[in-house]
Amino acid sequence: MNRQAQAAVLLLLGVAVLRASSTDLYLRYVKAGLRPLLLAAGVVLVAAAAATVWYELKAARAARAARTVHGDGDHEGAAESGHEDGHGHAHREPRISWLLVLPLLALILVAPPAPGSYSAMRAGTVLQPLPDFPELPDHGTLRLDVSDYAGRAAFDHGRQLAGRHIEITGFVALDASGAPYLTRMVLSCCAADAQPIKVRLTGKLPPTLQPDTWLEVTGEYTSRQMKDPVNGGAIPFFKAASARPVKAPADEYEN
Repeated sequence: MNRQAQAAVLLLLGVAVLRASSTDLYLRYVKAGLRPLLLAAGVVLVAAAAATVWYELKAARAARAARTVHGDGDHEGAAESGHEDGHGHAHREPRISWLLVLPLLALILVAPPAPGSYSAMRAGTVLQPLPDFPELPDHGTLRLDVSDYAGRAAFDHGRQLAGRHIEITGFVALDASGAPYLTRMVLSCCAADAQPIKVRLTGKLPPTLQPDTWLEVTGEYTSRQMKDPVNGGAIPFFKAASARPVKAPADEYEN
C-alpha cells in the first residue's frame, strides 16, 4: 500500500474513532471513562494522515524539480504509478491491501450490539465480595444497579435491603429450563472482556419473557441464593412485585 493509501486508511480510522467517541456509539466497545483517550487517539490519527499527505506531496514536488533540472523525464509516469526497482521498472501496489478499509467502513456504518443473553448464560457470574458497602438512604425506593443489589444480597446478607422497596433494571436471560434472570454485563476495559452478573427472578412476572428484553423490576430482597452452574458463583434471588419493559440504556454495561 503506497503512502496515499496509508494516509486514506489513517484518515478513515481517525474519523471513525472520532465519530464513535463523540456519540454514545463508543459505549458499545469500551467503558465510559475512556472517552477522552479515544478523542485524543482520533485527533492523532487524523493529524498523522494529514502529515503523511503533506510529506508525500513535498517529496513529489522535490522529485519533479530534480527531474526538471537533470532532464530525466523518462520514468515520470512509472514513478507516479508505483515504485521503481533498480532497473527502471514500476511495481504497482497489490490491490488486496485495500481490503483493510472494509473493517473501517463496518465501524463507521454498523454499530454492533452489546453482548446479550446468549453470552450471559454461557459465562459464569463475576460477582465478587467487596470489603464494605456504602450506606443506603433510609427512606424511599432503592434504585440499585444489578451488581449493587447482587453484591449486597449475596455478601452483605441483605443488611440494608430487608423490608425495602427496591427497583433494578437489566435484560432478561433464560436458562435451559426457562428460568428467568435479570442480567447486566460488566466491563473491566472493553467489550471483549464483558462478563455477566445475574439475579434470579421470582414473584410476579409477565407470563411470557423474551430473552434480551430490558425490564424495570420492582420488588424486595429475599435471602435465597443459588450457585451459577457455569462457575459456581453466587446468584442471589429477587422477588418481583411488578415488572415493565423499558428501553435499553445508552450504556448497557456496568463498570
